[in-house]
Amino acid sequence: MGMRYGDVIGTLRTAYDGDAERRDAVVKAPWKLAERAAFLGRIKEHGCERLLEVGAGTGQDSVFFQENGLSVVAVDLSPAMVGRCREKGVDAHVMDFLGLAFEAGSFDAVYAMNCLLHVPDGDLPTVLGAIRTVLRPGGLFFLGVYGGGSVRGEGLFEKDDHTPPRFFSFRSDERLQEFAREFFEIVDFHAVGADESRFQSLTLRRGC
Repeated sequence: MGMRYGDVIGTLRTAYDGDAERRDAVVKAPWKLAERAAFLGRIKEHGCERLLEVGAGTGQDSVFFQENGLSVVAVDLSPAMVGRCREKGVDAHVMDFLGLAFEAGSFDAVYAMNCLLHVPDGDLPTVLGAIRTVLRPGGLFFLGVYGGGSVRGEGLFEKDDHTPPRFFSFRSDERLQEFAREFFEIVDFHAVGADESRFQSLTLRRGC
């Protein structure tokens, strides 16, 4: 039996609680801003009004979506990160992927930037199912993770710059899309960059 999300959530919370200040000061790379802007364009075209950001970190993306006219709710497993979100005026809650306490179909869009890579393969279908549940039929889901490059497999990333080292699951393009197709239609898939920092970008739609 491989690692499960319940086994790693404690160390993830500790790592992110301890890194909130540093991460809040980081300037986002231009390619991340481009990915975010592209998703905003898509959800505006689809008339989306209410967005959930999972793994919201310090809330920089949530603020962006809020400033662009969306009603935003943010969740993160780190109380320190949620505190940063709230300081920015974001409606934020301490929740993990397996405990999304929202009504079914209550969001038009979900945004998940570089957080589902902390979910082991054994729990990823459950997490994707939970996200599908809170998304309305026809709603859009942005799923962005590092993967498909030179780093493969899952486990603690010993070269991590966080303390304690975080758990990661790096998946091939085929594997990631296979997981996604169980619950969503794939609107767009593309990769940015290469090697260790290769990024997989998926825009998904919930069917009826």
